[in-house]
Amino acid sequence: MRYAYGVTTALLLAGSAVALATGQPLGAQVAQNDEQAMRAAVPRAGAPLSFADLTEQLQPAVVNISTKQRIRVRNNPFAGTPFGELFGNRRGGNNNQERTRPAQSLGSGFIISADGYVVTNNHVVSTDQRNATIESITVTMPDGKEYEAELVGRDPESDLAVLKIERSDPFPFVKFGDSTQTRVGDWVIAIGNPFGLGGTVTSGIISAVYRNTGQGGAYDRYLQTDASINRGNSGGPMFDLNGNVIGINNAIISPTGGSVGIGFAIPSEVAVPIVETLKRGEAVERGFLGVQISQLNEDLADSLGLPKNRGEFIQSVQEDGPAAKAGIRAGDVVISVDNKEITPDQTLSFIVANIAPGQTVPIELIRNGRRQTVRATVAERPAPEQMAEAFGIPDQDFSEEDPEQNEAAASEVLGIAVVELTPAIARQVGVPTETKGVVIAAVDPNSDAARKRLRRGDVILSANGQATTTPDALSGAVDAARSDGRDAVLLRVQRRSARPQFVPVRIRDN
Repeated sequence: MRYAYGVTTALLLAGSAVALATGQPLGAQVAQNDEQAMRAAVPRAGAPLSFADLTEQLQPAVVNISTKQRIRVRNNPFAGTPFGELFGNRRGGNNNQERTRPAQSLGSGFIISADGYVVTNNHVVSTDQRNATIESITVTMPDGKEYEAELVGRDPESDLAVLKIERSDPFPFVKFGDSTQTRVGDWVIAIGNPFGLGGTVTSGIISAVYRNTGQGGAYDRYLQTDASINRGNSGGPMFDLNGNVIGINNAIISPTGGSVGIGFAIPSEVAVPIVETLKRGEAVERGFLGVQISQLNEDLADSLGLPKNRGEFIQSVQEDGPAAKAGIRAGDVVISVDNKEITPDQTLSFIVANIAPGQTVPIELIRNGRRQTVRATVAERPAPEQMAEAFGIPDQDFSEEDPEQNEAAASEVLGIAVVELTPAIARQVGVPTETKGVVIAAVDPNSDAARKRLRRGDVILSANGQATTTPDALSGAVDAARSDGRDAVLLRVQRRSARPQFVPVRIRDN
């Protein structure tokens, strides 16, 4: 389980809904084609009296997954530094050498075929430490039998992985259901291995469909449930009342790290094609436009005079990428791709990722208040490391703060004090000397600019599309926005070697 934000977000993905099946004669387990037996196990519509019969049919196909890891550590913490030799041999021997220590992880998974294919989360069978390796993966059945598992394929971006276990007899298994038919209020049950307590069953309802958690990426689109999900539920299935896996338990939001009734699962409609690709031993291909985007939230929409939450804002465009070749520019608002409207539930990243590389699609956008359509040929999405390298990571601030500029920032309507960008200052803040703009000298900590993380050393290139080569030009852009009845100004900001970003800043009354 992984955490982020002040409010905890813990990854706990689980597999899509499936119906239990076995190649063995009817007995404690029910054959896949015995529809009458399955119907008898399914509770009646409405609030069920009990989930016991359904659980009995499904539980044999839900497994616990554990890994053995080896983490490399150094005996000498100063190894590799000028102090290594000084402190390395104080106790005798060569303490600069690496040693290893064992570690393990626990999670959940489910069998999807009689020949032993298992679905789980990628983070259950991988390590987030660079100095660690996975030595073995063990799948434990509900009856306690253990099987050494082979990793067939993994996909870090969707956090899905497929394993394979072997035995002479067929395995019980479940089948994926159709998450597109899921409605808010539907009953679901989750089976998994929370805190190492195998075979734990919890129930709840679907709280929301296609929930965007704000983490970004092509797969930030989950089923939300109030069924109790905790650490160790990662990779376990979320079933509907027909015994189908409709979601793979993925994440929770919690201030404590434990379940507070807000859990997320990867929808089966997303998981199924990825799982099938991994089973074939193939890599997952995704579409790519080569843009950095932001949601069109209230502040950004106000600065552009557009409705919020309809479309996404282009922060930057990769040189020679598909978007650049199609004529898409930073500052555009994309409102549809391939005739699919972009909304918080159906993001640009999700739509593009599910377009086959090489396909040419129409893209509708708004530029300077006018709609237009371009056509882009989607490329294949590069690895995450290449993406980060292409778009860059901001460096740190320059120099120390100036108390006088701090006072000036407090009196400005944007909460920032700026000075003209000279070649000498450009070199200090790490931008090309030919850059035209004004540089932020101070930011009022109580301003919206501070909340948007603007800081000393940032260079403002434009405001509402107008170049800001002088402080007066910035003031003029703010005055013009006020005259137009806008409550915010859209600044284009350059920070060192990173690509310029658009930041909407609210105008305050002083």
